[in-house]
Amino acid sequence: MDVLNTLGKINSAEQALETFKQKMDDTHLARISKIQHPDILIRLANAVVLCNPDSVYLNTGSEEDKAFIKNLALEKGEERTLAMDNHTIHFDLADEQGRIVDRTFYIADPEDHISSLANRRNREEALEDIRSSMTGIMEGKTMIVGFYMRGPVGSPVSNPALEITSSAYVCHSAELLYRNAFEDFNQEVENRGHFFTNLHSEGLNRTEDLPDARVFMDRQYQTTYSYNCTYAGNTLLLKKGNHRFAVDKAVYTNKGRELSEHMFITGIKGPGGRTTWCAGAAPSGCGKTTTAMAGNVFVGDDLAQMWIAGDGSIRSVNPENGIFGIVEDVNQEGDPLLMKVLRQPGHEVIWSNVLIDEDKRPHWVGSMETAPEKGINFQGEWFKGKTDTKGEPVPLSHPNSRCTLASASLDNYSPEADNPEGVLTRVFTYSGRDADTMPPVWVAKNPDAGVVIGACIVSAATATEVGASGVKRAPWANAPFIPGALGDYMDAQFKFFGNPEISEENRPVMAGLNYFLTDQARGGDSKKLLGEKKDVKAWLAWLERYAHGEMEYLSTPIGNLPKYEDLKTLFNEIIEKEYPKALYDKQFSLYTENIIQRIELQEEAYAKEENIPRQLFDILAEQKGELIDLREKQGAVVPPDYFAE
Repeated sequence: MDVLNTLGKINSAEQALETFKQKMDDTHLARISKIQHPDILIRLANAVVLCNPDSVYLNTGSEEDKAFIKNLALEKGEERTLAMDNHTIHFDLADEQGRIVDRTFYIADPEDHISSLANRRNREEALEDIRSSMTGIMEGKTMIVGFYMRGPVGSPVSNPALEITSSAYVCHSAELLYRNAFEDFNQEVENRGHFFTNLHSEGLNRTEDLPDARVFMDRQYQTTYSYNCTYAGNTLLLKKGNHRFAVDKAVYTNKGRELSEHMFITGIKGPGGRTTWCAGAAPSGCGKTTTAMAGNVFVGDDLAQMWIAGDGSIRSVNPENGIFGIVEDVNQEGDPLLMKVLRQPGHEVIWSNVLIDEDKRPHWVGSMETAPEKGINFQGEWFKGKTDTKGEPVPLSHPNSRCTLASASLDNYSPEADNPEGVLTRVFTYSGRDADTMPPVWVAKNPDAGVVIGACIVSAATATEVGASGVKRAPWANAPFIPGALGDYMDAQFKFFGNPEISEENRPVMAGLNYFLTDQARGGDSKKLLGEKKDVKAWLAWLERYAHGEMEYLSTPIGNLPKYEDLKTLFNEIIEKEYPKALYDKQFSLYTENIIQRIELQEEAYAKEENIPRQLFDILAEQKGELIDLREKQGAVVPPDYFAE
């Protein structure tokens, strides 16, 4: 049972066109005539019947359409203008500052396998929820329809997607973040045989409606439904909603040849002017954008579609062409290129949930700029020293405050981002907010061990999920977006990176990154980080040279570590910084007890899952055995020099 078609009852292109005549003027009827594929017409018509808008606006991506959408967002109060030209501010409801994971569900039949980390709702129950909440939800409003490609037009892993919404802010954001492909949409759907459908309405946009807000994802019919919410992570369904469908496609349709990952894509310059492309996973709020920008040329900061090409290489494209980035701790020292876009005129930016001062200038925590004494932020009027109902200080800006901008605004944005053949990707990194266990960088000894690094990401919870707290497992930084069983997803990872079609010269380097180690965790008395944001440039430079066989390494139970002299040279050359041997020893000593406990955490957790590939347990058992032997011989802390002997 297809929920949307069942509720709308439109089942032919002819019926769809009759529906459009009631809601579209002549201009938009002429536009819809360019869409010939009957499934697209039926899907859109059923959305119209269900939501009953006053009118339907088809967004072709023209400058005229973009201006209409932006002006509508301002007229509706979804956005407000700021002092800098082409900058606007959007405020979400105070209680909706992240993904509403507790109200997000997969629509499932009894026989469907759903990730143990996700919520499910019976198909009949979901239909009734959607019927009761979305019937007539757009009365008095304009439905805006966008036709997008998640990836460059013509790429074998790009996915066509409809974004249907009553929110001009959502549509405005989509225009910055995705490729409007109205002219190519019909043909792309013909070529691929599928498209994603996304249906959203903010409803009345009231705090009292938030308990009834829902996000539903129907994997079988590749359709998402969202209502009574405005935060982009819950409403811009092209993003994480459709990412889930792309994960499904990689795992169940094209296993071993395609992946859909929560990864940045960045290019690292090496000796001789070469560029080596790197993709890296990190949970939202864990420095993924910062790491992406640490490269020399930039493709994406959040999502990656990848496949094994005919020449035996791994190729990657970014399904997006913009950034919906967390701004907390973004500053001139660590993020100069992003700060140029945010603070200099000439670029379009949608801000969300930052503080706006009396001069209509945005401010946020960690900017390293002088903060105002008062302003307006996500919870209303703000002044220095303000506390909430619990007596806790109200921060200048919410930790999940965002900036939305087109990637082309960045000086280091690469034209390769629009190449449908993707970029040849040689390095893959996995990281989280790990304050006390792993070193800053280590390389897996083989592809299977690399998959295990991704499976074993552990991270402190961030502000991207409402109500999240503590330290938790974050497999591949992708777990919230894996619809099916973790065992199936892991099997796809092993099959992809171990695929014999990958040529020897293109075998990927798979590594862990961690730049959240604290001084306190390494014998000091401060909670400050052991290093700075910009140090990641040195870690990436080492990985780039490692990928080309130019770096020696120390072989340890957890993988291969850099040698001190190499890092000392790279720190000096890449970021013009001294790198003391004492700091190297702190960062790269193996704290065996911590790592053993981390391995046991993973063993225990994965033992509860079904059909986890045996490779994971074998590799973890081997590492743990070697670490136990090492601890007995050398104690709880083993300096890196031990492995050089």
